[in-house]
Amino acid sequence: MKCSDIIKILQETAPESCACDWDNPGLLAGRSDKEVKKIYIALDATDEVVDAAIREKADLLLTHHPLIFRPVKKVNDQNFITRRLVRLIQADISLYAMHTNFDAAPEGMAALAAERLDIREIRPLECMGEMKENGTSVLYGIGAVGSLYEPMTVNGLAEKVKKAFDLPFVLVYGPGLMDKEVKRAALCPGSGSSVIEQAVLAGADVLITGDIGHHPGIDAAARGLAVIDGGHYGLEHIFIQHMAEVLREKLKGEAALVLAEPAWPSVLL
Repeated sequence: MKCSDIIKILQETAPESCACDWDNPGLLAGRSDKEVKKIYIALDATDEVVDAAIREKADLLLTHHPLIFRPVKKVNDQNFITRRLVRLIQADISLYAMHTNFDAAPEGMAALAAERLDIREIRPLECMGEMKENGTSVLYGIGAVGSLYEPMTVNGLAEKVKKAFDLPFVLVYGPGLMDKEVKRAALCPGSGSSVIEQAVLAGADVLITGDIGHHPGIDAAARGLAVIDGGHYGLEHIFIQHMAEVLREKLKGEAALVLAEPAWPSVLL
């Protein structure tokens, strides 16, 4: 199976047309006609991931975050980003990223997170448009908001987030809200400071996300919106396992899959 054939499958899961304008998903390096016998799946194309993909003799490296965000004027070994590109191209490994298109897809990141937390009847937190899915028009966009299967306190939901995403800890903004009953929850795996306003307007009692800074966090709590911060990696590592399941079903053994080992980008001391 060629890389272009696998890209068609990935596009069915999360069309690149669903991505935000500022984003850069898609085939970032390598050959579309490359014959793919092994796929390495990771969240980021870090030096360690590139090393592992080369060591595993992968033909395709599939990541959530694009290695290239801004225009690249030179591809050489003098820059830590382009050095990775050089190594991948030398090893004849194609690189494909599914970023905000996967975040925004109807069955993408937010839907997966909502399923883990028993959040029902979801709709996009930040709607970006409509698309056809199995002959039906469905909304797509960033994040999700919906109702918990059963009400619980902020404290109880924080514990549930830890368990559902296998997290060592979470941060909760709004210590005075810990005993507040939560019925409606907003989700934005990744970085969620920009969707606080949408969460408030959607009537959410809590926002589950990552990368919340001090001031956005305390300001949200002051408005009655508790924020559970599980970290950017913490809430998005589910991409790896999910895409492995999708590709196992679609490829039916035509390519081997290797999943990146859990690799937290920071250390809690």
